[in-house]
Amino acid sequence: MSDLFTTHLPALIIAIPLFAAFLTPLISRINGKGRNFVVIVALLMTFILTIKLAWHVYTDGTFLYAFGSSDASGFALHTPAGYVVPIRILFEIDAMSALMGIITSSLALLGAIYSWNFVEKYETQDKYYTLLLLMTVGMFGMVFTGDLFNMFVFLEVLSISGAALVAFRTEKGASIEAGLKYMIISSLGAMFMLFAVCLLYGQYDLLNLAALAKRMDYTLLDEIALVALIGAFAMKSGAAPMHMWVPDAYGEAPASISLMLVASTQASLYALFRVVFTLYGAHIDPTTIGWLFIIFGLLSIMVGVSMALMQDNLKRLIGYTAVAEIGYMMLAVGVAIASMGSGYSLMALKAGIFHILNDALDIGLLFLVAGVLFYRTGARNLAQLGGLARNMKYTTFFFMIGLAAVAGLPPTNGFASKLLIYESIYLFNPVLAIIAILASIFMLAIFVKVFHSAFLGPELPSLAKVKEAPPSMLIPMAILALVMIIIGLFPNLVYSTIVCEAAKALLDQGGYIAAMIGGA
Repeated sequence: MSDLFTTHLPALIIAIPLFAAFLTPLISRINGKGRNFVVIVALLMTFILTIKLAWHVYTDGTFLYAFGSSDASGFALHTPAGYVVPIRILFEIDAMSALMGIITSSLALLGAIYSWNFVEKYETQDKYYTLLLLMTVGMFGMVFTGDLFNMFVFLEVLSISGAALVAFRTEKGASIEAGLKYMIISSLGAMFMLFAVCLLYGQYDLLNLAALAKRMDYTLLDEIALVALIGAFAMKSGAAPMHMWVPDAYGEAPASISLMLVASTQASLYALFRVVFTLYGAHIDPTTIGWLFIIFGLLSIMVGVSMALMQDNLKRLIGYTAVAEIGYMMLAVGVAIASMGSGYSLMALKAGIFHILNDALDIGLLFLVAGVLFYRTGARNLAQLGGLARNMKYTTFFFMIGLAAVAGLPPTNGFASKLLIYESIYLFNPVLAIIAILASIFMLAIFVKVFHSAFLGPELPSLAKVKEAPPSMLIPMAILALVMIIIGLFPNLVYSTIVCEAAKALLDQGGYIAAMIGGA
């Protein structure tokens, strides 16, 4: 029974939130709190199953799951009549996929708990929770699938649900505009990806990532497909100069959905890395692709930090900070690719992957704090905030943790990953390291100013009776802050196990192919 349960873990991780998504509107007609409870229980079960799956991957190796096929390879189902039916829905979970699954399940669960009070005043909560669950399904599908077309399908599920949630506050024109921007960018990204899928399928009659990687001749059409895929996923991850949707979407979405959007950009970043390392790993020119990533990274850092300096809206400011943080990941991975074969290439890749995890925690916590401030004060502009530390001591402390982590200060998790990024980049090019360090210093200055004006400044008369956040909003922030401090104090708990294994899995194109089709 246990083996059968373990065998179907990937299907259960997708099925539970998907089933809950369709169950939510029905339960909502009976009892609103019952609906919220069902959503949280479904996501808690999903989180537990994801941890179990990740444990299996880290102890026993890559996990394969073929939907609808008893054939271990997942490529063909032999019917009694003698027909051979191709099976293309194949999940492949290696150490990198498992890490992304943990991030997705964790943020989804915390977002649902945070939403209990945050969206209670809205009448369309059934739609909200249904879309939140579908968004979670889309992210899981993207990071687990081993098939290029299925990745496109799950990207569409993620994009449609995400756009609707960004525009959730339909009474506000700005929210609808942000949702439209998100949908337009998502549609462009999907179009580029579908174009690339058509090019690859037209040449090789294959959609499986491992089979494509094994068969690829790296023709001109393959190069065009690579450009389209890089453009699609860089756009969806919010890298500059394709970042224009990020501050609007993050700024107008409910804070719990901003947390989910952080996870969705990480899923797109994962897809970008999977395409470059796994699909094209044996053919790309490391210098060209590496410097392309480095340019994306530098642009994202400079645009993110410079635009954050000019923001008065707290959530837009954090949104631009998120763009800069994506830049650090792109920069580190770009250095890893450009210096392929050197002693510090693997270090740079590990640093970039480590920062994916830390960024999800850091930026996620800051968005939740911003949501609390809006929930209690109704204000987003920093000029309308002041002296909040007197009545919101826990929220103030959590903001300090997020501030220190984003700026890369000890003893937070941000210090651990950014120090590795600085060190690996310095070995490649000291100028790049100096730019990255200066950007972090500017980021620290920005958030110190925000902290002073919102929490330590003179108390505004209108905020004299403001209350601390309710428990359902404090608990997710406390969990994020605790994990960030634990990782900051004991980074090897995560780095030497989860992160290092994820980096090795991403680099091991041959291992991925062998796990997928070695027995086919």
